[in-house]
Order: sequence, then C-alpha cells, then structure tokens
Amino acid sequence: MDWLYYAILALLLICGLVLNVLTLPGNWLILLCAFLYGWVTGWAYVGLYTMIALLVLATVGEVVEFLAAGRATSKIGGSRWGSVGAIVGGLAGAIFLTGLIPIPVVGTLIGVLAGTFLGATLGEWIAGKKVYHTIVIGAVATKGRLYGTILKVVFGFVMFIWAMAMALPVHFT
Repeated sequence: MDWLYYAILALLLICGLVLNVLTLPGNWLILLCAFLYGWVTGWAYVGLYTMIALLVLATVGEVVEFLAAGRATSKIGGSRWGSVGAIVGGLAGAIFLTGLIPIPVVGTLIGVLAGTFLGATLGEWIAGKKVYHTIVIGAVATKGRLYGTILKVVFGFVMFIWAMAMALPVHFT
C-alpha cells in the first residue's frame, strides 16, 4: 500500500511543480502533500527534519519570487512606486490578464510578466520619471520577476527531489 501512496505523492508533487511554473503556490502544495504522506504512512518515511527543510525551502522560494521584481526595480534606481507597482502589477496580471491568452501555463506567465511591466512602468510614471526611464525600469522589473519565478521553480524542484527521496518506501534495516 505504501507504494500506491508513493505513486500518488509523485503525481501530486508534479502538480506542485506545474503550479510553480504558473506562478501559483506550488511549493506549498508540495509541502502539504509531503505532510499528508507522512501522516498517512505513520511518519515511517517522512520525518520532522524533512518537513522543516521543505518548509524552509517553500518559504524562501515564495519570498524570492514575490520580491524579485521589486528588488530588481530598486537596484536599477527605480522608486518605491515602481517596486510596489511591479509587485502589485504582477499579482493583478496573474489574476486579470491570464484569461486574455487561453493557453495553460503560457497565458498565466505572460499575464504575470505583462502585469509586472505595466505596474512598474505606471509606478515610475506616477513618481515623475520620464517615459524612457519608466519603460527601462518596467523591463528590468519584468526580468526580475521572470528570474524570481525561475528560482521558485528551482526551489520546487529541490523540494520535489527531497520529498521523493525521503518518502521512498524502503526500509534499510
């Protein structure tokens, strides 16, 4: 029965990785699935240290993705308006622009990146920057958000490998 649980865990963890690509909280799904697997199997394979490690990885991955666009904006000389605009624009783009391109994964990613660009550009325009500078800062914020998403996917992949290795239903006694 443990092998069936392991196969189900693998499928759910892959879903978590896909959610990460969609800029959704896939790392939290990976953590939740590892916890449920541990609970269902009586903590025979997944233990406290694994859960703590997965929690740390999930938290760092989400924070990196969330703050990457704002940090990139600040680093190039953007204002607080641009940083906040990049973060809020990315969230709004994920929610409202995803439907414009009805291709799974692609639509969401383009929505997030477009929202980040528009948010940072608008924020810098509100801050009184010239149009050229607003566009440059918007492009850098978009690049930062893309890198943040890539890093989050990397964190998710590390979580996937760790969870699958620790959950392997093999006794070494």
